[in-house]
Amino acid sequence: MSQSELSPHWDTVQRVAPILYMDRLEPFKPIRVGVTVFEATAPSPSFDRTVEIDPERVRLAIEYAIYWDYDIQHLYELEHVWIYVGHDGRIVGCEGSFHGRYLVGLLRDRSNVTEDGRVKLYSQPGKHAMSPLEEVFRLLPNVETCCMEEAGKEGLLEPSMFRGEFKRGGRDDELSERHLRTFAFRPSFDYVPHEWTPDVFVPWSELRREIPERMKALLASLE
Repeated sequence: MSQSELSPHWDTVQRVAPILYMDRLEPFKPIRVGVTVFEATAPSPSFDRTVEIDPERVRLAIEYAIYWDYDIQHLYELEHVWIYVGHDGRIVGCEGSFHGRYLVGLLRDRSNVTEDGRVKLYSQPGKHAMSPLEEVFRLLPNVETCCMEEAGKEGLLEPSMFRGEFKRGGRDDELSERHLRTFAFRPSFDYVPHEWTPDVFVPWSELRREIPERMKALLASLE
């Protein structure tokens, strides 16, 4: 979806963008958000799923593909939030990515919808998985160790949609692991809201082109 195709929806994209609550000691902030708008059921361009649109209750769905250069365990990070907007402009559904799968992001009592109509989600410290309840992260046995002694253990992540575009070999894993260890931290589990700037939102196609260039530049800087 190009910038011109997104233009009719741009105000909505910014108005209903999720509010991410991130650990106070989180070393990494999102770099860019690739946006795709769905007006009918279709496959996601960046996540292994189909975005389902029920036309009786949903006017459109917005996919926010949130890119970080870093996860505490690997270079390259892409998490997702899907917001479903009803015919009256209110949010009627939300989902957030969670370690390769996704969870419902809208609580049944809508208690994580703010007064201005945005969904509040928590981002797992260091790993950035999404949940409407921060307590969910406490159920993960390695929620602290992944940010400490396990920092960097996965090296450089190159998912299938980018295969062959930026990873040069095992040396990249070594460089990535060594670099990520310098960011090791103990999560505080004290969460603060992350504020989006308007220029962070771009069409997914633009972010798709940017990511390999960012990764190649980052890897070169680690030599």
